[in-house]
Amino acid sequence: MTVLPIVKHPNEILTTPAQEVKSFDQKLATLLDDMYETMVAADGIGLAAPQVGISKRVAIVDLGEGQDIIEMINPEVVAIGGKEIEVEGCLSFPDLYGEVERPFYVKIEAEDRSGNLYELEAEDYEARAILHEIDHLNGILFTEKIIRYVSPEEFLEEEEEE
Repeated sequence: MTVLPIVKHPNEILTTPAQEVKSFDQKLATLLDDMYETMVAADGIGLAAPQVGISKRVAIVDLGEGQDIIEMINPEVVAIGGKEIEVEGCLSFPDLYGEVERPFYVKIEAEDRSGNLYELEAEDYEARAILHEIDHLNGILFTEKIIRYVSPEEFLEEEEEE
């Protein structure tokens, strides 16, 4: 597995909707594995293919704590509910944090690395991470949704409180 370079803002690939995945092959499996290695090396909880310079509808989320790694290929949001405001960051925007309003609940349909369709329901932090990554696939950046910017120090203080 390879740690890939993370694309930083500004870069056109980050604001361009990603292409649908049509080939579920070893190349896709390698991309998913490399994205996971890259995300872990960068201490992230999610990563979308455009963030490693690849315009494909592929994203991963891993909240750790014994939870399964979520691999989303061609994900679509089918339901949302509630709302909450929390602080977010992004690997493509080092040291930039802000409060973002997102749904508390999300239901998605996506394909796994073999092309099998699945549904997933998530709430709270997991839903937020999933929606953040799906936004990346649609060329939407979290900075477009920030209500209030937060300093890195304030972000770290909030992390320690949780």
